[in-house]
Amino acid sequence: MQYHCQFYPYRRLFKHPLSTSHGNWDVREGIILRLTDDAGQVGWGEVAPLDWFGSETLEQALNFCDQLGSKIGASTIHNIPTELPACQFGFESAEEMLADTLQPSLSGHSIAYSFLLPTGEAALESWQTGWNQGFSTFKWKVGVASVEEELQIFDQLRQVLPSGVRLRLDANGGLSTKEAHQWLRACDDVEIVEFLEQPLPVGQLEAMLEMTHQYATAIALDESVATLDQLEVCYQRGWRGIFVIKPAIAGSPRRLRQFCQEHSIDAVFSSVLETTIGRKAALRLARELSGKNRALGFGVTQWFQEDGEIWLKELLESSAVVERLLQ
Repeated sequence: MQYHCQFYPYRRLFKHPLSTSHGNWDVREGIILRLTDDAGQVGWGEVAPLDWFGSETLEQALNFCDQLGSKIGASTIHNIPTELPACQFGFESAEEMLADTLQPSLSGHSIAYSFLLPTGEAALESWQTGWNQGFSTFKWKVGVASVEEELQIFDQLRQVLPSGVRLRLDANGGLSTKEAHQWLRACDDVEIVEFLEQPLPVGQLEAMLEMTHQYATAIALDESVATLDQLEVCYQRGWRGIFVIKPAIAGSPRRLRQFCQEHSIDAVFSSVLETTIGRKAALRLARELSGKNRALGFGVTQWFQEDGEIWLKELLESSAVVERLLQ
């Protein structure tokens, strides 16, 4: 099978920079893919790399698309190198749409999301926006300021959040071992924390494994399992805690399905702030593969302007898949 291939690089500015222990993130860049088969049917995909998180760079993704030319075969799509996980996801998702394997639509299904809060004291007020929109799980990034300052804010935040709310703390691998222990002790003292995400840097799996036996608070791996190859390695090395899976940079959806179907893992599926195209494909995977009843990490649309995807709607407006993608 041969497809006519077109790709469209994009840039989307955040309303406000997203601060993490990796630094400030100001703009989301990626590539929209369009595959057309011999019958004129169209499949859309998205390549949304995060090189600082473990995927290929945008430049590498663009180079891969450039060298394809205007035609790509199914065999090429199924053999994209594992060093290009975001490309694997984007091209396979587009092909799956052509094959109509993403049906039925998600509409009508109730899915809970976690709401991404801003860092620092801004979280003490911004949670109300999410709460008023029906969110009951919130995610707050730590490891950005000093641990003493953030623990003080955390103490205030847990007191103002309504009863029954769950709070996820995400360190993005930015804590020292001492700071991780401080956070886990603080989390064990309260009942609001669902889990502490990636407290230590990638490469310190053994230390995080040990911490799972020292504290009641659950620990989730994120950067350590950014790609499917990393996820498989951590599983083989004994991790049975929570895996945060970002489908858009994990790699092949086909391989991810196979792994999750063969192994009973506690997975939380999460966004990389992709556009609607990548989001829809990622959410369908999440719905298909999620195990325990955990909120999905896709409550991030508030970080962009409300009209931030007008350009995307214009790109799709002549396509028969518009309603399926943008509903």
